[in-house]
Amino acid sequence: MNAILLTIPDVILLEPKLYSDDRGFFFESFNQRQFELDIGQGVNFVQDNHSYSAKGVLRGLHYQVEQSQGKLVRVTSGSIFDVAVDLRRNSATFGKWVGEILSAENKKQLWIPPGFAHGFYVLSDGAECLYKTSNYYAPAHEQCIMWNDPELNIDWQLHMQPILSLKDQAGISLANAKVYE
Repeated sequence: MNAILLTIPDVILLEPKLYSDDRGFFFESFNQRQFELDIGQGVNFVQDNHSYSAKGVLRGLHYQVEQSQGKLVRVTSGSIFDVAVDLRRNSATFGKWVGEILSAENKKQLWIPPGFAHGFYVLSDGAECLYKTSNYYAPAHEQCIMWNDPELNIDWQLHMQPILSLKDQAGISLANAKVYE
């Protein structure tokens, strides 16, 4: 894996080493030892999630202050614009965001550590996402910041009006959100 630090250096883009020939391709999508070397810390993943979303679906911005989750996100079909927002109040990048295109074609993965909200927008006709989490999903602790918060000013690379769940439509502003202390 090639680990690339982004403008928020705790969020890391991982590019796999791809081996391909006329038969197809092979790459190592996850190696615990190498992953921990790449991000500079130990992580214990406890849950794998798999989602499918149609074109134009926007999910997010989700997080859990209690039972905070780190996420390792990748796309196995289609493409998304994946976003992480720093919600660590004492961080120099509090309230800032980074975004990357993840696709089945580029095979990149995004490490989003605990302390961040996460969301994505589907760019292709549909997309399947797989992500590992470092803590269990806890619906009682789930929070949602509105995707179009003017304070965050995220450029979602929209190509149509986003399709939102009722939960995501009810997201609150960063100014009113619970954040990490």
